[in-house]
Amino acid sequence: MKHLTDIEIAQSTKMSSIKKIARKLKIDEDDLELYGKYKAKLPLYLIDEEKVAKNNLILVTALTPTPAGEGKTTVSIGLTEGLNKIGKKATVVLREPSLGPVFGIKGGAAGGGYSQVVPMEDINLHFTGDFNAVEKANNLLSALIDNNLQCSTCSLNIDPRTILWKRVIDMNDRALRNIVIGLGGTAHGIPREDGFNITPASEVMAILCMATDFDDLKERLGNIFIGFTFDKKPVFARDLKAENAMAILLKDAIKPNLVQTLERNPAIIHGGPFANIAQGTNSILATKMGLTLSDYVVTEAGFGADLGAEKFFNIKCVAGGLNPKAVVLVATIRALRYHGGADKDELNTPNVDYVKKGFENLEKHIENIRKFNIEPVVAINAFTNDTEEEIQVVKDKCAAMGVNAVLSEGWAKGGEGTIDLAKAVVDIVENKATVLKPLYDWKMPVVEKIERIAKEIYGADGVEFDKKAQLNLKRIDRLGFNDFAICMAKTQKSFSDIQNLRGRPKGFVVQVREIAIAAGAKFIIPILGKMMRMPGLPSKPASQDMFIDKDGKISGLS
Repeated sequence: MKHLTDIEIAQSTKMSSIKKIARKLKIDEDDLELYGKYKAKLPLYLIDEEKVAKNNLILVTALTPTPAGEGKTTVSIGLTEGLNKIGKKATVVLREPSLGPVFGIKGGAAGGGYSQVVPMEDINLHFTGDFNAVEKANNLLSALIDNNLQCSTCSLNIDPRTILWKRVIDMNDRALRNIVIGLGGTAHGIPREDGFNITPASEVMAILCMATDFDDLKERLGNIFIGFTFDKKPVFARDLKAENAMAILLKDAIKPNLVQTLERNPAIIHGGPFANIAQGTNSILATKMGLTLSDYVVTEAGFGADLGAEKFFNIKCVAGGLNPKAVVLVATIRALRYHGGADKDELNTPNVDYVKKGFENLEKHIENIRKFNIEPVVAINAFTNDTEEEIQVVKDKCAAMGVNAVLSEGWAKGGEGTIDLAKAVVDIVENKATVLKPLYDWKMPVVEKIERIAKEIYGADGVEFDKKAQLNLKRIDRLGFNDFAICMAKTQKSFSDIQNLRGRPKGFVVQVREIAIAAGAKFIIPILGKMMRMPGLPSKPASQDMFIDKDGKISGLS
């Protein structure tokens, strides 16, 4: 029997009109801004802070992932289906996929199997244009900066050697990391070094996801730090009078998007910062919209809990006044084999010893979640080559830590496969929910905040700051940005900043290469080790296996 691919499952499902999905949330049809039959934007005036404070926020995160990913989005969607099946009014709130991974190594990010959000092709591609708006707002500021360098009557006297703002594009393109612009003579600008980041790493994306309303969005855009004048004065986007024009480009992008799951439950998708080079969670506004309209909101944070979850708690929850009630920590037997020492060609071969050894990675993530005063549930995301013996090892080891580990079969069975997980989550919400305790106070010294994350979350012995990072620290102090949150840029493949250190590495020191400033987002970004903010494509990009026929039907998108 032929197994259907993710896209075939999505294409074979009959969707409800978005108006019917909105009625489940008691949204009046006149409040919808329709993007065709199956997508709509939601106006910000629907958000009700009293309901936000009352309802239940659940975070889905994971152990340190293997290159293929461990299925957080699939578990998030499946858990939402399961919660609805046991009578809870639940909505999943997710990030928007980036075209970089879609055409690169990972493929799409709309879930998988029978736990997906649809229309899958639209969500994975241009969707409602939010990424395009972020990109255009970012690059408008770049154009304004270079125009000011050229302008004899309106010059701000910006020193082009100090400009920190980069252009962005939503594609993996390593050739754009470091470029020279303005060549060709005086009519074409001032020659200078520049570069591109990928759109999910743009500060505009970070600001979109941190903003609490439209006025806050504009203020944050104006606070973007650009560089210095020749007489050493700081220059911000507001000095170029850029914030209103940038906000105009984002006037629709700031509104969360409503779609549906395969089982026709509501899904809100908005924003898309990566977790290894940005804050890794959807917008504060989207999360609050979900909490306004539902009793339970399931959301996810990118990559392992040392990245997305840490930033979710310390940055997003603090800034947005959010209090998550429980955490679902996704693990796969395959990933545990990997962290236990399995080679690439052994990952799908059952091996209890590898699973036992690899559990130390999951154990560290459990310990970390509890440092935030929140109780986790472990979701064992099921794959066909898992054995009962391996699954039982994980359940027993979790039980020894006082943690409930539940098999999650959302990929194969949808909501029917996550009922046990849903019940385990509700048990924590109703009997063990606590108040979030952030790891650090934003007002602590910058070095102390970085060291606390590195030592407490990663398990490092210490932190070393390269010469450039030390200069960056002096600049941060001079600008008065010491009380910003910390948004670490670190490899997702290891607790350490060295990607091939699997499991639970010990005896390592984290190397901070440089520290970027995101003044509008109100966090600073220590860049660890060899981390890049513009990825490259793999030797065989996912795009090579994609196909579209004469009728516009797409295949190969996963």
